[in-house]
Amino acid sequence: MYQIQQTDVFARAKLIAKEIEWPIMRIKLKEFDPSAHLDNDEVIAEYLTAALEDGNPDVFLSAIGNVAKARGMSAIAESTGLGRESLYKAFAPGAKPRYDTVLKVLQSFGVKLNVTA
Repeated sequence: MYQIQQTDVFARAKLIAKEIEWPIMRIKLKEFDPSAHLDNDEVIAEYLTAALEDGNPDVFLSAIGNVAKARGMSAIAESTGLGRESLYKAFAPGAKPRYDTVLKVLQSFGVKLNVTA
């Protein structure tokens, strides 16, 4: 019985592809933006709760930034008394915002953190 070498199969496939001239399809994907889906208080509360349960503080801080973006960073800046640019920097990946900044922003969302045992 004749066995086809793997290199022969690849070479043949390349020749066939050239003969057919298959068009190469390229798909462009947009980066997922969670802020586009944070449209009511219940969804926001669930989103923040899930992010807080993650255990990685950067996930929670990123979630706060996404909610601020959904609510309008200018409105959050005005209600907290913080600068809009400062808020973007505070909730950027790798940032270490102060606790009082996080608390002010959460209060502007109308949410509270609860600790339970």
